[in-house]
This record gives sequence, structure tokens and C-alpha cells, in this order.
Amino acid sequence: MMSPYFEQAVMNAEPVELVRMLIQKTLLCLREAREHLRRGRIAERALRIGDAYACLAELHRSLRPEVDPALVTRLQGLYLYMMRRLMEANLEQADPPLAEVLDLVTTLAEGWTGVADQLAARHEEVPAWAMSGAGQEPTYREAVMA
Repeated sequence: MMSPYFEQAVMNAEPVELVRMLIQKTLLCLREAREHLRRGRIAERALRIGDAYACLAELHRSLRPEVDPALVTRLQGLYLYMMRRLMEANLEQADPPLAEVLDLVTTLAEGWTGVADQLAARHEEVPAWAMSGAGQEPTYREAVMA
């Protein structure tokens, strides 16, 4: 069950922050899954892998091809590959696929931090008056989910 504080944070988060939260949750789940695997806790390992898989599936669903089709195609392939590797890790009870996905998500997190910083900087350049009114939403919001 989600804590009221966390639920409020999710409800108030900008799209960039939601993606960051999903990536961080994926990293946490992968680290915990590897620890459970080392300790032989099968049920806990499977649960954490399932949670990481769900996060990646949500990231996959959030992609918006109309914003940047080429980027979305690459991200779709990456997310699907990582999800497949998680299934293999769970079925084989093996660490190498978990370690590989952890490395990939870590790289993704680093890249996303850079993108988020750039989008935030662009947002700061947009005067407040330009963000008000119908049809004048800044384009950074549209690109966030790409």
C-alpha cells in the first residue's frame, strides 16, 4: 500500500519527475532482487523482479511516438530487452541478467538526469506569462515522456 505522503508526491509530480521516480524505483528493486538472490530468498527475489518489470512496463507505456519517433523506437527496444532479461533472470535464478539490467538502468538514470536538467533550464528561460493561457503549454512537457 502506498503511503499518503508518497501518493501526494506522485499526484503533484511533473512528468519529468514521474519518470525519474520510476527509474529510481527500478534501480531499488533490482538491487534488492540481487540481494535476495544472494541470500536464497526466492519469493522475495521474484517479487522485486516483478516490481522492476512493472516499472519498466510503465516507462514503456508512457512513451509518446509523436514527439520523437526515432528516440521512442530506441527506447521501446531497450525497455523490451530489459524486460525480457528480467524474465530470464527470474526463470534461471541467475544474477548476470539482473546485473546487466541494473547497469542499463543506471546508464538510463544518468542520461535522464541530463535530459531533466536541460528541460528544466529551458523551462526557466520561458517567461511566466508565456506559460499561461490556452494552447500555450511549453513544449518541454510534451517531450518529457518521449
